[in-house]
Amino acid sequence: MPSRIIVCGLNSIGYRILCLLRRQNAEVVGIHDSPIIDEPSLVVGDPRSLGVLERADLQNAHTLIITYPDDSLNLDILMQARLINPRLRIISRLFNENLGDRLDHTLPEHTSMSVASIAAPIFAFAGMGNRAIGQLRLFQQTWPIYEECIHTQHPWYNKLLSEMWDNRSRMLITYLTSDREMSLVEAMSLKRRLQEGDRVIVGTQPTIRTSQASWLKQGRHMFESLRRFPRQSQSTLITFLVLLLTILMATSIYTNFGWAKISPIDALYFSVGMITGAGGNEGVAEHASASVKMFTVVMMLVGAGVVGIGYALLNDLVLGSRLRQVWDVARVPQRDHYIICGLGSLGIRIAAQLQGQGHEIVAIELDGSSRFLSMARSQKIPVILGDATLSATLQMAYLSQAVALLAVVSDDMTNLEIALTAKDLAPKLPIVVRSQHPEKAQRMQQVFDFEAVLSPPELAAPVFAAAALGGKVFGSGMIGDRLWIGLSLLVTPAHPFCGKTVETVAIAADLVPLYLETTNQSIHGVQLLKAHLHPNDVLHLTIPATNLERLWRTTAVVIG
Repeated sequence: MPSRIIVCGLNSIGYRILCLLRRQNAEVVGIHDSPIIDEPSLVVGDPRSLGVLERADLQNAHTLIITYPDDSLNLDILMQARLINPRLRIISRLFNENLGDRLDHTLPEHTSMSVASIAAPIFAFAGMGNRAIGQLRLFQQTWPIYEECIHTQHPWYNKLLSEMWDNRSRMLITYLTSDREMSLVEAMSLKRRLQEGDRVIVGTQPTIRTSQASWLKQGRHMFESLRRFPRQSQSTLITFLVLLLTILMATSIYTNFGWAKISPIDALYFSVGMITGAGGNEGVAEHASASVKMFTVVMMLVGAGVVGIGYALLNDLVLGSRLRQVWDVARVPQRDHYIICGLGSLGIRIAAQLQGQGHEIVAIELDGSSRFLSMARSQKIPVILGDATLSATLQMAYLSQAVALLAVVSDDMTNLEIALTAKDLAPKLPIVVRSQHPEKAQRMQQVFDFEAVLSPPELAAPVFAAAALGGKVFGSGMIGDRLWIGLSLLVTPAHPFCGKTVETVAIAADLVPLYLETTNQSIHGVQLLKAHLHPNDVLHLTIPATNLERLWRTTAVVIG
């Protein structure tokens, strides 16, 4: 275990990380700018201050976790901490992921993490009906982790664990028996079958839906676009109808009441030129009566106003936001889609997650100046600009035909209002709600019976804690109060596992091997357990956080 971990910023996520690390028997201390009840050992003060960091014994710490919701403040703390302890391992919470990537490539022993990026897959899985308790990032995909409780009617009942192990689309994480303490690998070696009361924590490879796009579907979208276009552009059409009527009236006047009989074509030519300001054939009115000249003056003034308004509306329709709104609304899927209310940092990532798995989505966003709108349009995500708490806005998104709705704006009360409005319009629709506070999330779930009420800080805290405890972490999750970590272990010549079989070290360290990467191949399934570990092999595994010290123990457990 790392000798000392410092958590800087005990907000909703920071305090959760501190508690998780304590439960894993880690030596951890917190820094906060104000006292907290029941935390007498807390270091209180400005975390940017040299004295505060020294009081936290930063110079002897192994890892620093910075969790403030302010990138600028987090960066200031990072720089001050590195000056005190250049070898310090730092985990920073950053909203700006591009900045985080640059820091990761520039600074040694630095890991940037985003709460939205961690939580988004769990929200997406909840919308799809999977109650995920964690996630793994394997083979360029995010795998949901969930718990299977075995009963007599369960399809896995009485199956050999080894049969489950050989399935490449499934990763067994943890096995909890109903009658005795036993590790997963040990249970497989004993040819254990799944019995009533057993629990299996399993990761499932996400399936990518194939696109259902067809010429018929594209034609329907085109028809919807043409049908909605006049309705969304009434002011523009009315303006140009007035302009057309003005031109026709002027043409009639000049044809019948001009100073000389002229052809309708000449009158039309003069009317258009006079009203639009282009000019042409001024002789039509030059020698006309005073009343016709006065009519011409009035037409010039009216024409200038109508043409100016018409050009402004047309410019907004063609180049401005109106066309984008019309186009986005026209592309809204009418059935079997997901509705995401709130296109913030979390919403845009949920949309990308669902879209990446082949699902149709539509986003509803109130703020027309949101910086994520351009990102959504570049990803061809239809966006409805409107208030999702209003029934009309939700109906515009075809709520009754949707698969699920996710209310993920940054305000808890707004999310609740959106969810209740949607529940009133479509009582059977699965609804996933975002709440910043874990305690409030649990109460909302119980009172309103939503599909899921999830708290991003609660979802992200185990991942931060896992990163502080482990090496190269690719996943984590919670089973009760027990934190497990998915990490990649590099086998060195001096490592106590070098030369041993995967099965032997798995039983000794109480870990679950997922797969082994050698210089030549990746090994899975039953072959994995019999494989020997050699220098430079990378073993991908999951392990309880409390057992992490077994991975680097120099005096290994007796293993044959």
